Order: sequence, then C-alpha cells, then structure tokens
Amino acid sequence: MTYVVDEKCIKCKLMDCVEVCPVDCFYEGENMLVIHPDECIDCGVCEPECPIEAIHPDTEENMEKWAEINRVYSEKWPNIKEKKEPPADSKDWENVENKFENYFSEKAG
Repeated sequence: MTYVVDEKCIKCKLMDCVEVCPVDCFYEGENMLVIHPDECIDCGVCEPECPIEAIHPDTEENMEKWAEINRVYSEKWPNIKEKKEPPADSKDWENVENKFENYFSEKAG
C-alpha cells in the first residue's frame, strides 16, 4: 500500500502534507502535488494533515487512476521538501467538481 493524492488537490495545493512527510516523497506540479509510490513508506502521517482530504491509501475504491497519475508525475515533477504558501484563491477551489478534466496541468511546479 502507498498513499496517493487525488483531484481535490488541484488548484488548492495546501502543502500541510509536505511539512510532515518523513521521507520527502511529494512532488510539485503547477497546480497540484503527487506522492512517489516507491518512496512512500506508508506511514500515513500525511493523510490526516490534508485539510481537504485529498490524500488516500491506494487500496481505497477508485484510486487506481490516481495511483497511476501519482506514479507518472512523481517521475516528471520536482521533489518538494518544504511547505510553501498555497495559491491565494485556493479556498475558492476546495469544492469544485471535475477538476482533473477541467484544470489539471502537466507542467512542473
């Protein structure tokens, strides 16, 4: 098992998770974070730290897509080790539906 970030993170990017990760397995895209599945030690400390509940075990239902997205983009995007300020409008994006289809960016952060 590993943990994955889902579309709730898109355009929110709150980064509380980065601050607590003991192995620095988060990677930063332009508008979301992902977890490198081979680096994650499955400790779970990041999951409760996410205020928008965007982090889940990959064993949860419907997480296959997100496990693959996390794997692919953690190989492309830069590692992030320190919490940064979230986007100024992050609160406006917390409950938006279909963020992956409409707003996901493949660009690095």
